[in-house]
Amino acid sequence: MKVVGDKQCEHGFTLIEMLAALGIFLVVTGAAFTLLTSSQQRYQTETQVLSAFQEARLGLDQMVRDVNDAGFPPPTFFDANHPLLTTSFPFGWSPGYTVPNSCAIGTAGGGTCLTPTDFDIIVETVTSPPDPACPGSVEWIRYQLGGPNGTTLMRGVACKQLSHDPAVDTSTQLVPFVQNVVNNSPNLQIGQFLLSGAFPTVFPGGAPVPIFQYTCDEPSVSQALPLPTTACPLAAPADNAPANIRDVSITLIVAAPLPDSATGMPRLVQLSGRGRRINPNQ
Repeated sequence: MKVVGDKQCEHGFTLIEMLAALGIFLVVTGAAFTLLTSSQQRYQTETQVLSAFQEARLGLDQMVRDVNDAGFPPPTFFDANHPLLTTSFPFGWSPGYTVPNSCAIGTAGGGTCLTPTDFDIIVETVTSPPDPACPGSVEWIRYQLGGPNGTTLMRGVACKQLSHDPAVDTSTQLVPFVQNVVNNSPNLQIGQFLLSGAFPTVFPGGAPVPIFQYTCDEPSVSQALPLPTTACPLAAPADNAPANIRDVSITLIVAAPLPDSATGMPRLVQLSGRGRRINPNQ
């Protein structure tokens, strides 16, 4: 008797099956990598927006603090032995710093002051803690929009010196403070922001947005306490001067370094604050 063992025939995958499986694998892998790349780009964009927001917020807070301290210590604390220990006025200006009413504040290029303007301000104060470079002295702190591309808010600090122009002394001390500030972007770039439809109210009328807007005391209108205040360009001619600035409204519009990965449009952050000096002129 002859016993024949059962034999099972085992077949492998055919070439067509292998190709089909490989194709499906490639499709799934490609979709996964595409999703991963998109997620990484989105993460990078959001990180840059957050960084721009944090930088702008820190810059805004510093400017508000400096404006709040403007004019400290006031002339009532004048010390004949230390004439630079007190401020002459809360805010410096150019030209004619030594003459209180030498220039008029304007907006959108108006007025006769070279400083302060919509994008340039000089605060006169003693920092806390005092700057070691200016022991026992008042400092001029300047914020000016400029830089290589006109989108960097610069900050400069100079020791106050008698008979000096604060704009001249601070001009050599300016260093980058907040990057990608687009308040005064070229008209073409503002047009791009408006066309995107994402920022309908950021640039009203397609015009640049002042970083600094000023409110002035009006001592010539009334001697009542507290003094009436008016937007500086609208104040009486005798009061529309840097020496009478009371409030400074600050607006920063900052763009993220890279556009949105999904839409290709710029990402903007707008922050606002107000500084109010509490030290009287006299």
